[in-house]
Amino acid sequence: MGIVWTLIIGFVAGAVAKFIMTGRSGASDWLWTTILGVIGAFVASYLGQALGWYQPGEGAGLIGAVVGAVIVLFVWGMLTKSRRA
Repeated sequence: MGIVWTLIIGFVAGAVAKFIMTGRSGASDWLWTTILGVIGAFVASYLGQALGWYQPGEGAGLIGAVVGAVIVLFVWGMLTKSRRA
C-alpha cells in the first residue's frame, strides 16, 4: 500500500505544483506530472531528513511534497528552456 499511497500523493503534489508553476513546465500529461510529483516527494523527504526536519524513514507530507515538486518543476523548466535556446 505504501507505493500506491506515494503515487497518489505524488500525483496530487505534481498537479498542485504544476498549477503553481503555470507555463514553466514542459511536462504536460498526467504521467509526467505524476513522475515529477513523486520525484518532488522524494526530494522533499531527503532534503527534510538532511536538514533534520524529518526522522530517517519518515517521508514528507503533502505540503512538503508540493514544495519538492515545485522545486523539481522549476529545475525541469530551466533545463528544457536551456535546451530550446
